[in-house]
Amino acid sequence: MLGSDLRVALEKHGFETLTFDLPETDITRAADIEEIVASSDVVVNCAAYTAVDRAENDLDACRAVNATAPGELGKAAAAAGKRVIHISTDFVFGDAGNEPLREDSATNPLSVYGSTKLEGERAALESGADCAVLRVQWTYGRGGANFVSKIAELAEKLPTLKVVDDQIGSPTHTVDAARAILSLIRNKARGVFHFAAEGYASRFDVARLVLDELNIDTPLTPCSSGEFPAPAERPRNSRFECSKIDTVLDFKRPHWKNALRTYLRGAGNGDPGP
Repeated sequence: MLGSDLRVALEKHGFETLTFDLPETDITRAADIEEIVASSDVVVNCAAYTAVDRAENDLDACRAVNATAPGELGKAAAAAGKRVIHISTDFVFGDAGNEPLREDSATNPLSVYGSTKLEGERAALESGADCAVLRVQWTYGRGGANFVSKIAELAEKLPTLKVVDDQIGSPTHTVDAARAILSLIRNKARGVFHFAAEGYASRFDVARLVLDELNIDTPLTPCSSGEFPAPAERPRNSRFECSKIDTVLDFKRPHWKNALRTYLRGAGNGDPGP
């Protein structure tokens, strides 16, 4: 989802891109990492084990992709003098408050997925590579299943919908995340950055806007996360404080409502903008 929009953004701005993906390329294989690094000047690692609930019982596979591979990729890039941008997540946090989270806020992952992604961040940053870590959240786009597409699909199938209202964050279009990565590349940024759309919303708020924009009249009611127990606990507070990356971006982060409305109205077609 993010990788496909990133490729569009990079090629629009004159970059030659190479895409590595399963099954031909596996980031857990040393030979594949060497090939990736040898063929590139900048490596953007969008690979991740993202089956959050399944990860609770699949620790070894999850850690291999999310934790070990970023460190090995970073070491190979450091040896070759190449740059790495590693994509991470709001799941490294488990904050129960309502204050915006900075890059240096205390991490507290609540799941195997979150803990392995945090391990991967640290491994990449400590690898010796010229490295930036970009934490993103609640992403949606044309290239894959996501909360927005699932809500629209369920609303067409079910007589009623209940959506949690105690998880707060910012739904973020992968086209905008791709533009943020482009800014990090252009400015040779290093360190950890948060990127999300402007403003905050609950999952319920997002679902409400999706149904309204698509003119779906399925009844929608709010509920607590406790009404939908899952193997992996989700973070309640995913409010990102993004002033650090705002100094690097060559565009203004859109408000989540505007970005989502544009996407739902058909303009979210992968065009990364100027």
